[in-house]
Amino acid sequence: MPLEWLNSEQVAKLMALDMVQYQFGATITRLHGGINALSGDQSYFDIPAIIGTKGYNNHIHKQLAQYIPPLNNQTLFKRDQNLCMYCGQVFHRHQLSRDHVTPVSQGGKDLWTNVVTACKRCNNHKADRTPLQANMRLLAIPFAPNYAEYIFLQNKNIIADQMNFLMNHFPKKSPFRKMMGQ
Repeated sequence: MPLEWLNSEQVAKLMALDMVQYQFGATITRLHGGINALSGDQSYFDIPAIIGTKGYNNHIHKQLAQYIPPLNNQTLFKRDQNLCMYCGQVFHRHQLSRDHVTPVSQGGKDLWTNVVTACKRCNNHKADRTPLQANMRLLAIPFAPNYAEYIFLQNKNIIADQMNFLMNHFPKKSPFRKMMGQ
């Protein structure tokens, strides 16, 4: 189960502490260490795209199955691919806003399943109304990403090995599968 993004130094530390159970995927970088005084050889770690750490905690897997990621605009906009869910146009981040499908004033909650990306024009036009009340069509049903999808949403530069690994943990009907051509 994917848990989090680690930088190269964090991976090297886990490797040095012999906490890596397995590694696969392309080598993404090589970290050089010190030079051995006797041999003159420089130490290094080849940092793989994916590692698995030693140990298994069934409790963590159960928690991740029920995990609801924190909601913020950056990941919301990425979930919706910077697309206004009303007019269907793609916008830059600064032109977007978070829209509550059922407005807070009508009892709507600030949850993944009640928010969508909207351009500021559409959000202002919808105002404190539901899409039905505003006669506006919602282009997609909002959903809460699972843990693997949330990890995907947090990173901009995912290499192919990492994407394949993450996609194995996406639900079969995940819109991100379509986005990645699967």
